[in-house]
Amino acid sequence: MSRQNTRRDFLKTTAALGVTAWAANSFAAEESKSPNEKVAYACIGIGGKGSSDSADAAAHGQIVAICDVDRRTLEKTGSRNGFEDAQQFEDFREMLNQLGDKIDAVTISTPDHIHAPAAAMAMKLGKACFAQKPMTHTVWEARRLQDIAKDKGVKTMMGNQGTAHDGLRRAAALLAGGHIGRVKAAHIFTNRPVWPQGGERPEPAEVPDYLDWNLWLGPAPERPYTQGYHTFKWRGYWDFGTGALGDMACHTFNMPFMGLHLANPTSIQATCSGHNQDSYPQSSKIEFVFNHPKGDGTLPVSWYDGGNTPDE
Repeated sequence: MSRQNTRRDFLKTTAALGVTAWAANSFAAEESKSPNEKVAYACIGIGGKGSSDSADAAAHGQIVAICDVDRRTLEKTGSRNGFEDAQQFEDFREMLNQLGDKIDAVTISTPDHIHAPAAAMAMKLGKACFAQKPMTHTVWEARRLQDIAKDKGVKTMMGNQGTAHDGLRRAAALLAGGHIGRVKAAHIFTNRPVWPQGGERPEPAEVPDYLDWNLWLGPAPERPYTQGYHTFKWRGYWDFGTGALGDMACHTFNMPFMGLHLANPTSIQATCSGHNQDSYPQSSKIEFVFNHPKGDGTLPVSWYDGGNTPDE
């Protein structure tokens, strides 16, 4: 187990990887394994979606280490079948520094703002990397990870369970094949957010004794703990999550994007309510305009969240 980290300790190792991440010793990438050997996984973030991600890793390989800033989650996961021999860590930097030569691949299922720092460090060490969606918190982070992956020649994957199954890919293929005729417009809507957005920042509260709040914050600006950030409501805050659009568009917007071979939009117009500097809007309607995939005209694609739906 790691000691309780101070904020100063935490920020001393910032930025060495170029993604507002935290420094690591260098390890050479492990030589290729025999096909008969199990892949050695380290799992970073094992609560929530991380519970099933780590279970999937255990089903196909050996879990050598688990990492979570919540000691309750560590203890619970460590008692599960397939995890009994895994070393436990609260700080993924310590885990990768200590066990880098024993790890082949990592899974990352943390809040969004930790994806890039954890992935960058793992890939710098030559580890294959699976990171939950969204791949990163910012576009710049995504470009930086692309550079690292190319430089190190490591295998990467973004976790997106909808796209990973045949149903969505089949629908995208039908669109691409023109089986529903010419697409004139697309409307995409969701019941998200199902967490607070657009309101005032909650009152500070005492940090639970099972949670390392400094590690949870990671590279995000310092702020007091409040009930709800951990384990779910962080999604609605600029510093930690990506809001309703970032949480759900990867499951819904990606189908027309893939099936219609859309590129960058030519224009975007957003109408929002409840916006503030701390959290994403309570609701939004976003109008994207793309060049039509048929090569003539444009294709409007509309996104709705927070109770907004297409007009009748």
